[in-house]
Amino acid sequence: MDRNLSLGNIKLELPQKKESDFVIEQINEEEEGKKEGDENKDENASNEEESNPTVENEPDFKTLSEEIDQFLASLSNPEQSNEAPKIPKLIIDKFLDLVSKKIEKYQNGDEKWVPELEDLPLLPSVDRVQCLTTYTEKFSTEPDYLAVMNQAGGILHQTMAFLEEEFQSLLLEDPHGNPNRGSSFGKSQDPDRCVLPPVSAENDGEKPKELSLPYPCDTIDRLRDIARSMISAGYITECCQVYSLARRNAFEASLLSLGYEKPSIDDVIKMAWDPLEGQTIKWIKVFKHVVTTSFPCEREIAVKVFPDENIISSGFFHNLVREVILHLLNFPEAMYMTKRSAEKLFKMLDIYDALRDSEPVIKSFFPSEEGNNIGADPNSDLKSEIASVRSHIGESAVEIFCDLERSIKADTEKTPVPGGAVHPLTRYVMNYLKYACDQYKSTLEEVFKQNHNIINCENDEKPSENGSKNSDNPFAVQLIKVMDLLNSNLEGRSKLYKDPSLNYIFLMNNGRYIVQKIKSSTEISLLIGDTWGRSRSAKVRQYYKNYQRETWSRVLDSLKNDGLMVKGSVHKPILKERFKSFNALFEEIHRTQSAWVVIDEQLKSELKVSITALVVSAYRSFKGRFEQTFTAGRQTEKYIKFSAEDLEKYIEDLFEGNQVTIARRR
Repeated sequence: MDRNLSLGNIKLELPQKKESDFVIEQINEEEEGKKEGDENKDENASNEEESNPTVENEPDFKTLSEEIDQFLASLSNPEQSNEAPKIPKLIIDKFLDLVSKKIEKYQNGDEKWVPELEDLPLLPSVDRVQCLTTYTEKFSTEPDYLAVMNQAGGILHQTMAFLEEEFQSLLLEDPHGNPNRGSSFGKSQDPDRCVLPPVSAENDGEKPKELSLPYPCDTIDRLRDIARSMISAGYITECCQVYSLARRNAFEASLLSLGYEKPSIDDVIKMAWDPLEGQTIKWIKVFKHVVTTSFPCEREIAVKVFPDENIISSGFFHNLVREVILHLLNFPEAMYMTKRSAEKLFKMLDIYDALRDSEPVIKSFFPSEEGNNIGADPNSDLKSEIASVRSHIGESAVEIFCDLERSIKADTEKTPVPGGAVHPLTRYVMNYLKYACDQYKSTLEEVFKQNHNIINCENDEKPSENGSKNSDNPFAVQLIKVMDLLNSNLEGRSKLYKDPSLNYIFLMNNGRYIVQKIKSSTEISLLIGDTWGRSRSAKVRQYYKNYQRETWSRVLDSLKNDGLMVKGSVHKPILKERFKSFNALFEEIHRTQSAWVVIDEQLKSELKVSITALVVSAYRSFKGRFEQTFTAGRQTEKYIKFSAEDLEKYIEDLFEGNQVTIARRR
């Protein structure tokens, strides 16, 4: 019989009629047997005996059920004629009365339905009641049959109402007494829960995760049996509505338990970055968990509760997947609409990866039937929506990365970095690129290839001649453009220093920093190629040489022998000027360059060793040759202020970022 949620009142037509001949004959035989008994017994006792035999011979429920089964078998016999078999009215009345009273006790709370302990098996009885309503319909023109059909239909309605409540209660109950039980998101496995193997395990080398259902095994069994009974009785609509609503509500509660607060699109667009970053992390965690853990669990629940109804279980699962995925896609779609900024790149790429990795899993939830040429794929719109949102996120990531190029061009601050240190822009850009390449190289290559025709970058400039050979890799080309632009920016900034030597220290510091970052990242090295890296290293060496020439050439000129000898003897005034010049130049270099900075310790050590070898050796030779020219004592101390060892100590003060003077040291 077809049923829907609005059952209404079932009208019972019960016409008055005599008892069946079978029952009358049985009573007459019993009365004749009593008359042949002891005639000396009291008449009242005799009358009492006549009224009690049916009580002594009262059939139990098992016997009643067997009688009902025999009657139903006679009705369902295909060889039966069109003549209606005689109805065992008393048997049916007694059976239906027992079922009705048992249901009333369950509904009123007088008894709790425990299938394992029940003396009157409820669900098999419900099946018999349902068969009575169905099989008697064929002869419903007969008054007796019509009465049984209506009576059984009323009790069936009463029973289905109870089973519907029980079905809902089981779906919502928590076996551990927790008021807000999550569904498939359970983070711990409990010993009384059904633990099932995962639907599939792709990695043979890894031990697959066990799938833990949110219901104990006995609850799953009861849910299955109730569902079978309700569907068999025609109450499929009520059963499906209760199940769908309960599991949907449990799923929403599970999202909340994971910390996902379902922000609106407007909220996301207006949100500051710090809270938005937190929401993004939560969304990725929830989305991955839903796709890889919760959905498989929900599918397993549906299959186990409706094992004989593949269309129903698939329908429940597919509707849930569709509803949840479309809802979760609101967040990345809103992220796409937010204002672009550099700090959002990596979270955008995380979202992209989550969406991309989920697509084959979600696709597996909707297997297409081979040879099905009837219409289009009903789930193609969901798949298209996921692909569309992923495409938007990829496009946004490309635009954010390209914004880095514009940001470097726009950074035209005129204040030089003190001491020629590494510029903050250099640190930011190189750390940004290193992290992007080390963590997201493949994803960035993917999104750049997908969006190479719509890259909204200023592409008028060509990559450097020493660029990567990966000209067919749009991301590698863009990466080199950014690094070339950074180098040009730094060369422009170096001109802010009035001291040419400090200009080269600045370029050396920043160039060395860039080279070291490239060497520390295998991914960047692969993208830009060896030629570009060697070119940067060569430039750093050139800055090194330029610094030495600019700083120490005049110092070394003062230690030359040229012009000191006049007519075979040392020209003392010139010698005095040479020592005075050396002293003044060295003291000035020491005073200024002790405040300069060389960040890279190896580079700083190399510089000091090189300066020592260049200057100290020349000074030691010059001093040793001409020191005897001066009169020992005050004249020597006046012009020869430093020993070779003093120079070595003072050179160690250079590039430490702390300005000191020789006078203070002495």
